[in-house]
Amino acid sequence: MHKIAISPAALDRMTTRMGKLHPFDAIEPRKTAMLVIDMQNYFVKPGHQGEIPLAREIVPNINRLAAGLRRRGSHVVWIRNGTRDTRENWSTFHECLMTPDRMQRRYAEMDIDGDGYAYWHLNDIRPEDAQITKTRYSAFIQCSSNVEQHLRSRGIDTLLVAGTATNVCCESSARDAMMLNFKVVMVSDALATHTDDEHNATLSAFYGQFGDVQSTDEALQSLERGDKARAAA
Repeated sequence: MHKIAISPAALDRMTTRMGKLHPFDAIEPRKTAMLVIDMQNYFVKPGHQGEIPLAREIVPNINRLAAGLRRRGSHVVWIRNGTRDTRENWSTFHECLMTPDRMQRRYAEMDIDGDGYAYWHLNDIRPEDAQITKTRYSAFIQCSSNVEQHLRSRGIDTLLVAGTATNVCCESSARDAMMLNFKVVMVSDALATHTDDEHNATLSAFYGQFGDVQSTDEALQSLERGDKARAAA
């Protein structure tokens, strides 16, 4: 598990701007969804080209948070990356930013019949959860997926972001979601990438400028406060 160390400067900016550490410390469960990003074999299974070993360590927190959300009437969305139909419309990434061998392996492993496309077997995916495929780092960018429409149709305005990699697909999706006017919380101990430095750099940059950063326990407490506030209203 990553050692969380958010920049003191980011903490200072947030408390100066907001007067408190967490802007979303009371979350309305029925308007909330958790996006679990790229917890699929390509990034989680040992030996795969995109393996992020620490991703296996966050699975219990993801499953615990998902269970807490379901109990409160929230929604859980599992999002994975697929390479189907991206050879032409995302050629810059594949052809310019990786070797030919890695390009071909990525295309094959994350196509819909590839082992890398399959969800990690320890994910607690339930029938009531949604499963969505994206074709870019961000799930929200044009032509990547239908996740925005899916969330809007359910009246969701708040997102908890978990999964891998913290500084790539999770950060890209979280930032774009905020730009689309969602309230976004990155869940610090339900995210993983290659190093602590990369993980904490993303959390520090996101915090205060784009949204909130909370641990799994803090997010569950925020949901509990939101549930109580709704009941008392």
